[in-house]
Amino acid sequence: MTDTRSAALAPVIRKVTARLIPILLLMYILAFLDRSNLGFAKDAFQADTGISNAAYALGAGIFFLGYAVFEVPSNMLMQRVGAKVWLARIMISWGIVSALMMFAVNEPMFYLLRVLLGIAEAGFFPGVIWYLTKWIPVEHRARVNGLFYFGAPLAFIFGGPLSGLLLDLDGLGGMHGWQIMFLVTGVLTVIVGLVCIGYLDNGPRDAKWLTQQQKDLLIAALEREDASKADHSPRGALRALANPAVLYFAVAYLTIQMAVYGITFYLPSTIGTVVGEDVGLMVGLLTAAVWSFAIVGVIIATRIADRTGQRRVVAAVTLGLSAIGILLSVLVEQPVLVLLALALGAAGFIAVQPVFWTLPTSFLVGGAAASGIALINSIGSLGGFLAPIVKNAADEAFGAAGGSYALAAIAAAGAILIACSHLVSRAVRTIGERTEASAVVAEEAR
Repeated sequence: MTDTRSAALAPVIRKVTARLIPILLLMYILAFLDRSNLGFAKDAFQADTGISNAAYALGAGIFFLGYAVFEVPSNMLMQRVGAKVWLARIMISWGIVSALMMFAVNEPMFYLLRVLLGIAEAGFFPGVIWYLTKWIPVEHRARVNGLFYFGAPLAFIFGGPLSGLLLDLDGLGGMHGWQIMFLVTGVLTVIVGLVCIGYLDNGPRDAKWLTQQQKDLLIAALEREDASKADHSPRGALRALANPAVLYFAVAYLTIQMAVYGITFYLPSTIGTVVGEDVGLMVGLLTAAVWSFAIVGVIIATRIADRTGQRRVVAAVTLGLSAIGILLSVLVEQPVLVLLALALGAAGFIAVQPVFWTLPTSFLVGGAAASGIALINSIGSLGGFLAPIVKNAADEAFGAAGGSYALAAIAAAGAILIACSHLVSRAVRTIGERTEASAVVAEEAR
């Protein structure tokens, strides 16, 4: 019976994927490009504005403070008003603030706009992860999440050369290259946000592009999944925020994000130093080459995870490989080997994420899923704030390679946390069952 259901559902999943993933992927490309732009602009931006390395690190990270604070409220509002309107609102508002980054000509304005950008973008990523749980059953989710996660490497493969090209337009219209870059990418984001209003649907019931039979198959599969999670999920949105398993996954995700942004914010300038080039089109192309490995990593990791069902093991191994890549990037000396090591590091910390998200979403349901996913991403996003500060401090304390050693250790710690996550989930489940049994006994005693 299960095989028959799976065979009937497969073409529906393909149809949903073909409809949703292209627009969601484009949205994520713009989101990641919005963040990575600062890395491309770093050298020229600091030279033109006189902003110090410490101020740059603070401004790069402060984005994530506003982002983290508003993640949970944003996701809970999205559950109320619907993904269609809310995701469009997020994109339009962050596109406007991103374009205004062209006026970040001093430290106060830089800090202000980075905070506003974080607030505007808050809820986008966890919103999409929650949104996909409303369309894709868990047995297909790692692969579909993986397609969405192509946005990060694609942002560099296409966005890297684009950012480099825009930087090379320095002087056009009396603007600096980094000003042109922020303006163009911000306007593109607003345009895509407007398109989302007419393109997205809140759920399968609203999808006019599915037949009634396809809707029934998909809704039945999702309802069976929700029913199977009902006994293990926290009861309600607020209880999910204090659930030990949710908090454990949040800490694990924090380590992933520290690895991501500890490398991302500095990758273009690092590659420029390795090859002896200023950050521009050439460095953008080399950065794109590094990130192309991440696509391969995502394909391999998500397919293995879905085919074997060993999602926890796959996630732990993938993040462990990222730690090795980050470590090797400072241990080897030849430019080609450094680039290959960075590619392994990037492939690992991108590929682990779509697999990682199948773990908390396998037991969260309803309002608990909306708030729990948002909290995990909210705490994880603080990695974007902490990573530049930790890297900068480690570099100053232990030399130029100190920051990379620290990031490799953090990624390795995350791999261990993911590997042990089943123990925490099992313990939380056991405690919950005992508590419920005690409550029943007490009620019967009355």
